[in-house]
Amino acid sequence: MSRPSENILPLLASLDAALRPDRWDDYVGQKQVKANVRIAIDAAKKRGGMPEHILFYGPPGVGKTTLAHLVAATLGSPLKTTSGVAIERAGDLAAILTNLEPNTVLFIDEIHRLSRKIEELLYPALESGHLDIVLGKGPSARTVELALPSFTLVGATTRAAELSGPLRSRFGGGIYQLDFYNDDDLRDIIRRSATLLDLKAPEEVVERIAARSRATPRVANALLKRVRDFSEVHERPLSAALCDEACELFGIDEYGLTKDDRRYLEALLTSFRGGPAGVRALAAALHEEPDTVEYIYEPYLLRLGFIERSPRGRVLTQKGRSYLGK
Repeated sequence: MSRPSENILPLLASLDAALRPDRWDDYVGQKQVKANVRIAIDAAKKRGGMPEHILFYGPPGVGKTTLAHLVAATLGSPLKTTSGVAIERAGDLAAILTNLEPNTVLFIDEIHRLSRKIEELLYPALESGHLDIVLGKGPSARTVELALPSFTLVGATTRAAELSGPLRSRFGGGIYQLDFYNDDDLRDIIRRSATLLDLKAPEEVVERIAARSRATPRVANALLKRVRDFSEVHERPLSAALCDEACELFGIDEYGLTKDDRRYLEALLTSFRGGPAGVRALAAALHEEPDTVEYIYEPYLLRLGFIERSPRGRVLTQKGRSYLGK
């Protein structure tokens, strides 16, 4: 698969950043999570300190990164961003923590990817604000305690179940689940993004994109930009017909399902007679990794009611069979 050139990548990143809300009033959806986080932040500001550490979990693209940006902006704090997979060694963690400015918000995306050794080093940093570094090896090894500047850790993960109990217990500021979005909220997001992109999007276009957005703001924004590109290349105004034509070209149907989703459903029907089928067996039939099947394909298919998870494996529902015309 071809990759965007290095000159294009900053442009794509800046476009995504331009659509990211920078005020709480512009952040649509997740009302209960927003209210709880605002209380934690406002209480910390009144005390003149930083809020306790916070964890967000939920499907990809539902706003976890945006919330981390809003937390930092509300506190007036610098934001340092990294990911669990990028922190491989104790030295990586030490370099990040010791170079933080005071009162920084440290955002670790996919925090479940941290190794258990790195987690154990992180515990005292989260609890008491110091880092224990072992210098040397063998009998001459000694432990040095480094004082750290004050900071708030905001963790994000798509797999909360893979976080260890001790790490979860360190998030005293709250553990918040972000869920899929409803169509009303998605339409509000698409309208706002269209305004920022200087697009005149008729309401029927907004509705069609919302219906195909897999209940996810990131997908909604990405699809809006792809339909815009299709409109500009063909020199035609945005319309319901153009949107349908573009989505047919993209391989996205009225439910937001792609050819990969349909391939999953067809494999479950034809290779496993509708199930039950284990995730590893399905992954082998699809030539995919089990994690890809479980965390990319299945959440939205479960939401649609096209499949069910049973103790014996995945089962194609009657709704799923009807979708396939069986």
